[in-house]
Amino acid sequence: MHDSQAFEPLVQGIPKIRSRRGPRRRKPAKVHADKAYDIPDCHRALRERHIGDRIARRGIESSARLGRHRWVIERTIAWLGGYRRLTIRYERHGHLFAAFLALAAALTCYKKLAN
Repeated sequence: MHDSQAFEPLVQGIPKIRSRRGPRRRKPAKVHADKAYDIPDCHRALRERHIGDRIARRGIESSARLGRHRWVIERTIAWLGGYRRLTIRYERHGHLFAAFLALAAALTCYKKLAN
């Protein structure tokens, strides 16, 4: 399945965002994405939810301008990729994989905060 086909369920599954003051926001203000998501369905899904989009346009812009924001995500995925159990999926059940993912995230946070 192409990533753009899973985009709308992903946007629908975003939980409420906690804020320090005031009520919880129900949606993010803006979504950053690369050229793979530059299709009318993705733009329409964000427009219906009143979410701003910053999607690199195919044939017009390079994805380099989005690099500042994408680097944070790719770095985090690389940290989690250091755990062999997550890169090669051994578990048959999704809840076990989610548990190991949460454990890897906690260990990664602990290592970064300890420094």
